[in-house]
Amino acid sequence: MTVPAAPATSTEPVSPASSQPTPEVSPHSARMVALVVGVAMLSLLALMIWGIGKRAEGTVGNVPVASRPAPVFAFPLLDGKPFDLAASKGKPVLVNFWASWCIPCEDEATVLEQGSRQYRDRVTFIGVNVQDTDANARDFLRRFGVTYPNGQDGTGAIAVDYGMSGVPESYFVDRSGLLVRKWQGPLDADRLRSYLDELLR
Repeated sequence: MTVPAAPATSTEPVSPASSQPTPEVSPHSARMVALVVGVAMLSLLALMIWGIGKRAEGTVGNVPVASRPAPVFAFPLLDGKPFDLAASKGKPVLVNFWASWCIPCEDEATVLEQGSRQYRDRVTFIGVNVQDTDANARDFLRRFGVTYPNGQDGTGAIAVDYGMSGVPESYFVDRSGLLVRKWQGPLDADRLRSYLDELLR
């Protein structure tokens, strides 16, 4: 009597699907991503330098803007709290781009702080710090007693979305979330009050 042979078995261990190696990003792909990000940052810096030069030539004032939904953004504030512009819907917003190395921003800082206190319950003020260090930005806010929310646009994405060309630059957003005004250069108290009252009508 012949005993049937046992089925052949493999001695190779079988790996579960979950243990399969994750495809790695090639060094070439990583370099390409870094190159694209680097070019974008350099382009933003060049645009800002050009914009600051135009400010020095006296190119300040209202810039015509097509009424459109203001780009929504969320980022951590310099005090560590989260900020989401979408939460301000139904309330006018002032978005101000600034940097600690910007001399006109120093002239404007006190004006904006006073305005934020005067309109605290009616208008959302948000400062967007660009091309700066965290330490210098914090020191600037401390020196000028700025208490309204401020955060850093580390990647430059917010500045690009808004079409910022230099600092300081301010964008006024109405209650429905539409971008209705862009101002290049530092705001003075009378102009700021006039534009905010216009938003609140």
